[in-house]
Amino acid sequence: MKRRQFIKTLALSTPAVLASNQLLASLPLPENGFGESLAADLVIAGGGTGGCAAALAAARNGLRVILTEETDWIGGQFTSQVVPPDEHRWIESHGATRSYREFREGIRAYYRRHYPLTDEARAREHLNPGGGSVSRLCHEPRVSLAVLYEMMAPHLATGRLRILLEHRVVEADVDGDRIAAVVVSDRRTGRRRTLEAPWFIDATELGSLLPLAGAEYVTGAESREETGELHAAEEAQPENMQSVTWCFPMEYVPDGDFVQDPPPDYAFWRDFVPDLSPPWPGRLLDFTYSNPRTLEPSTWVFDPADEARGWWLYRRIVDRRNFQPGTYEGSATLVNWPQNDYFLGHMMGDDEETGKHLAGARNLSLSLFYWLQTEAPRPDGGAGWPGLRLRPEMVDTFDGLAKYPYIRESRRIRAEFTVLEQHVGVEARRELLGRPSGSIKAEEFDDSVGIGAYSIDLHPSTGGDNYIDVQSLPFQIPLGALIPRRLENLLAGCKNIGTTHITNGCYRLHPVEWNIGEAAGLLAAYCRNNKTTPRQTRGAERRLREFQGKLDGEGVERAWPQT
Repeated sequence: MKRRQFIKTLALSTPAVLASNQLLASLPLPENGFGESLAADLVIAGGGTGGCAAALAAARNGLRVILTEETDWIGGQFTSQVVPPDEHRWIESHGATRSYREFREGIRAYYRRHYPLTDEARAREHLNPGGGSVSRLCHEPRVSLAVLYEMMAPHLATGRLRILLEHRVVEADVDGDRIAAVVVSDRRTGRRRTLEAPWFIDATELGSLLPLAGAEYVTGAESREETGELHAAEEAQPENMQSVTWCFPMEYVPDGDFVQDPPPDYAFWRDFVPDLSPPWPGRLLDFTYSNPRTLEPSTWVFDPADEARGWWLYRRIVDRRNFQPGTYEGSATLVNWPQNDYFLGHMMGDDEETGKHLAGARNLSLSLFYWLQTEAPRPDGGAGWPGLRLRPEMVDTFDGLAKYPYIRESRRIRAEFTVLEQHVGVEARRELLGRPSGSIKAEEFDDSVGIGAYSIDLHPSTGGDNYIDVQSLPFQIPLGALIPRRLENLLAGCKNIGTTHITNGCYRLHPVEWNIGEAAGLLAAYCRNNKTTPRQTRGAERRLREFQGKLDGEGVERAWPQT
């Protein structure tokens, strides 16, 4: 028998943030004994968007599933990170899986059942509760949470699905090229549980299971020599990762005064000038910023009294005009702006280093909010809007910030296949094919397990890069990008798939992450039911077509309509 290797660390996972939303130091783990042991057909580490989609897909196909989540809310981008869905313009008709569309319609149905909508809003087919311009479905995170639990209800009731909230993976039991078990730690008690299964999916926000399991992975920016990408770095920069953002909702009450003491490090952030290349136009806390596409100075208006434009409209999650008078004192918007992108360090170091950057990201967001209340320039020549207030009840935290930072970039598996800019970028495809933009489309993948569409959108990074925002084409998700090169029973279930630093920029958004997770969950079920492996499924024509037929039957779109 091969020798089993126990890989142990306390430093490879972002510390969870509990309902109190206070940063926690690592809880000590017992030195002896692994505590309770639980078994399932599939263990999914990470209860974010991809993890939830994977759990739903696997459970409805008969697998017994354990889903772990570091916070006390499942849902990731939709919930604990409070990010309204970033979607493409065709989302209402096509370009997403059937279950994702059911989730979206579930959100609208939830509002119609439980909220005092106006008659006009209730009758609107494509109800957008917040009316924000970034999405056709801007809404409160609690509604996403409720709808996810509605979708999971029959699986939770039968015991087919078990969710371990406030648990993070801390060890992996690896036997050769297979994971035998993972150990999770309960953030509340320090209790450890061993989770055994024949199949595992890493759907954590940072790809935290990958180093624990000894999986080959990459971080940061690859070199142009390695990938051949137009926008790749000249040399590999493994520490160069996209900024994170600690989001928060805020409401405006015109006659209110909610100003309190300035947050820690306010003076630092008020005067902070980013050191980026190409240069940022001035202070970070300013309404003038670098235009993502041109990198020229661009100024957006902010006026919470004018809801029809600018930053307030951008990610508005409550439009009080959609609700009966008196429901809300004011409308609310979600602050996920250039001004609270944190890029002074990444979240993949040891606990002390990660904790420092988590605190920095929080203080930046709190400083932005205080600046908006007190010093931000108003169109009338005044300064600040004291009637702005945080909405902690929307996010279930004491201070009003999200439970968890919005993580854009994860560890990424060294995969059977890696998606490059040449596969999906407009400029790169045009150069590769020697044809004008209007006559090209993204690379077609024979092993497609889904589709997505979004620009290659990289935010300012820890390595000092300004925005990298280039046009991409509607693309496919190749099965090979979900499969690690060596480990046989581990799948990537979110933005940790085989993309590069560049292509991560268009594969990390809500509907794509859902599709990735759903495909991973369905693949685990297919492999269990057919006694095969992901690598064997992809490598055998008959099995691949059979699995793709299963995807088709589950409502997973694998190709864009021909135009």
